[in-house]
Amino acid sequence: MTIYLKERFGYFLNNRWLVFVAAMWIQICAGIVYLFGSISPVIKISLKYNQKQIARLIVAKDLGYSLGFLAATLCEILPLWAALLVGAIQNFIGYGWIWLIVTRRTAPLPLWAMCILIFVGTNGETYFNTATLVSCVGNFPKSRGPVVGILKGFAGLGGAILTQIYAVIHSPDHASLIFMIAVAPAMVIIALMFIIRPVGGHKQVRPSDGLSFSFVYSICLILASYLMGVMLVEDFIDVSQNVIIIFTAILFVILIIPIVIPIYLNFTQEPRVVQEEEALLSQSGDQGPGRSEHGDGQEIIFSEAEEEKPKGVDLLPALEKQKRIAQLQVRVAEGAVRINRRRGPCMGKDFTLVQALIKADFWLMFFSLLFGSGSSLTVIDNLGQMSQSFGYDNTHVFVSMISIWSFLGRIGSGYFSEIIVRDNAYPRHAALAIAQVVMAFGHFFFAMGWPGAMYIGTLLVGLGHGTHWAVVPAAASELFGLKNFGCVYNFLTISTPVGSLVFSGLIASSIYDMEAEKQAQQPHEGRLMASVLTKI
Repeated sequence: MTIYLKERFGYFLNNRWLVFVAAMWIQICAGIVYLFGSISPVIKISLKYNQKQIARLIVAKDLGYSLGFLAATLCEILPLWAALLVGAIQNFIGYGWIWLIVTRRTAPLPLWAMCILIFVGTNGETYFNTATLVSCVGNFPKSRGPVVGILKGFAGLGGAILTQIYAVIHSPDHASLIFMIAVAPAMVIIALMFIIRPVGGHKQVRPSDGLSFSFVYSICLILASYLMGVMLVEDFIDVSQNVIIIFTAILFVILIIPIVIPIYLNFTQEPRVVQEEEALLSQSGDQGPGRSEHGDGQEIIFSEAEEEKPKGVDLLPALEKQKRIAQLQVRVAEGAVRINRRRGPCMGKDFTLVQALIKADFWLMFFSLLFGSGSSLTVIDNLGQMSQSFGYDNTHVFVSMISIWSFLGRIGSGYFSEIIVRDNAYPRHAALAIAQVVMAFGHFFFAMGWPGAMYIGTLLVGLGHGTHWAVVPAAASELFGLKNFGCVYNFLTISTPVGSLVFSGLIASSIYDMEAEKQAQQPHEGRLMASVLTKI
């Protein structure tokens, strides 16, 4: 009995679904970047910044969230738990120091130093992103769309979840949200960092995967619907603190439910059977009929040799026929090697970052992210001030709502892009064009300022923003392979701060300060006109 329980417990700890569920929880911490719209008014008032100074902080924040080369490198040379710990330490130091400055517990720093602090703090999230994506995409190579969509969805929903947890604190000091951002990720990472790793038993799609993913999708929809309902209730109705605590407790229950999957699989699957299946699959993959003795680099496909063989070869004796086909295989292999040496790997194979940089597909995704995420992050980072200008007092509601819509955009695009790729053979990143159109309508509603424009705009921009971050990682792993996926993905994310610099740092902030100056002069001009009329 003891041996049986020990075997079951070991299988549970090495279950790829346990890794996936833990990665979902860690991705919530990777979504604190979307809370900047809630903490920027506190920083602006406490440190007396203007909009251009806040825009510089936004650019530093986006740079920290996007420059993940160090995280990708450390994830390759260190255990993933060590990389996660480094990220947690960076997050704690960066946001913790900002909290000390905002609350006057330490001396204020110049703007450039504040930019460094927010860069360091937000850069910690790149470790969370890279470690979870690398481990889970490797554990589920045949289900990249759903896996990436769900993981990035929880990152997008992190703002709404953390906002609801913050509501329980009920602190009159709004700077306490910064303190929670500094402390909460460190606690979560320390609790889960040893679970995130590549595990065995992931070389084929299992019959239980479809039901498991359906269960996770159901939980995701329930979670998004519940959070949306809670936020609307708390916005329109003055609920008591006890009710908020109950709402948050139910939220924690929904978040814990996915752990049922690895527990169920632990008692319904036989570990030895799974290991034997994987061993057989590995052997057949290494010595299958489509490989030569020269290894992966000179892989030979029989169908190519069959197309090249002369028509009369089928009339030859069996021994002579095999000899002729073997000669044709060598010729096909030599030609393939010459092509690979001249042009590099074909799409779908393992690319280095330098090889990926010369591909048009790479730059298509890069500029799609630049324009898409750059414009949407401008909205997200300034959502608190935008809602105030529309006359709304509770700015946290719209920050939470756009997190929910981003979440639905990520899991939805991950699911439907998988259907498009498998059933219709369309490229996955064609979905980025649809996302761009949806976001354009969202920006149009914000610009018009119609009644209810904040709700419609957050819906459309959130869906479009989420689609980008679900489709791009999955498409990059399919086009450029898994070996250097961390480096390729983190280079693509550089487009985010570039887009933020263009849209937020140059365009939006300049227009904002110009219009604010005009409005500040209007009352003064009105008083001068009134005094002139009085004298007349």
